[in-house]
Amino acid sequence: MIGFDEKLARHGIRLGRGKLVTLQLNIGRKCNQACRHCHVDAGPWREEMMSRATAERVAAWITRHRPTVVDITGGAPELSEQFRFLVETSREAGARVIDRNNLTIIEVPGYEDLPEYLARHEVEIVASLPCYSPENVNRQRGNGVFEKSIRSLQKLNAAGYGSRLVLNLVYNPVGPKLPGPQEELEADYREALGREHGIVFTRLLTITNQPIARFAEDLRAQGKWEEYMDLLVNNFNPGTVAGLMCRETLSVGYEGDLYDCDFNQMLGLGLAGGPPRKLWEMEPDELEGTAIATASHCFACTAGAGSSCTGALA
Repeated sequence: MIGFDEKLARHGIRLGRGKLVTLQLNIGRKCNQACRHCHVDAGPWREEMMSRATAERVAAWITRHRPTVVDITGGAPELSEQFRFLVETSREAGARVIDRNNLTIIEVPGYEDLPEYLARHEVEIVASLPCYSPENVNRQRGNGVFEKSIRSLQKLNAAGYGSRLVLNLVYNPVGPKLPGPQEELEADYREALGREHGIVFTRLLTITNQPIARFAEDLRAQGKWEEYMDLLVNNFNPGTVAGLMCRETLSVGYEGDLYDCDFNQMLGLGLAGGPPRKLWEMEPDELEGTAIATASHCFACTAGAGSSCTGALA
């Protein structure tokens, strides 16, 4: 199979960093779910979580450098004891804050106040809902997840999300295929969720499943690894490269280590062209123009209409 860098070279493309816009914090691997497509391999048994000492150093960097966006993810990031501290510090620094929310966390005892808390701090929500049918959601994410997700969305709507506040939903394909057209899927979601459950939301983001961690294991177990990789490579779209999230996003691990994106973080691929670095050892403008570490999984972000943490790219 052709390498990603070679594919870029054939199209005369150099993938380098631009100005830093988004600081994405992965603050822990613990989650109340264990989804089949999870690139983090998160689950209730994971113990890797950001410490208070690390959170304070991250918060000091945010306060000093004031990134435009602080994007908080996990696992279920809300399970971290540092989540609310980082939300409030980032908002005080003037950042837009995004919570990558799995929805069912709102149904966990002790987290019932999340809709009101997030609304009070005007946190944007990116919520996982891989389909609008219960069969597909429960198959990918576990029995009963769809029903819990719907109840959580209704609570978020009641708190102002989807109207006054940003509530974006995320679609992941069920199985080894590319997402359909984002606008068409969004229209389908609006119709089905509105008609069946009275739910409103801001946008739908389509994200291609990454061939790493649990999803990769599933592909290999089904004998579909090579087929899926061929699908990604054969659908490479050079028009997506300019919008790749790695060009303006910096990923931070739960111990403060830096990566070009959350997917590279899960593979242990540090920043290209240098030794491991911590966030607090770096000034924002140092990385402008530097190369980005890539591997075969990058084809998932450039296949078809493209894929990133902000949805389709082309």
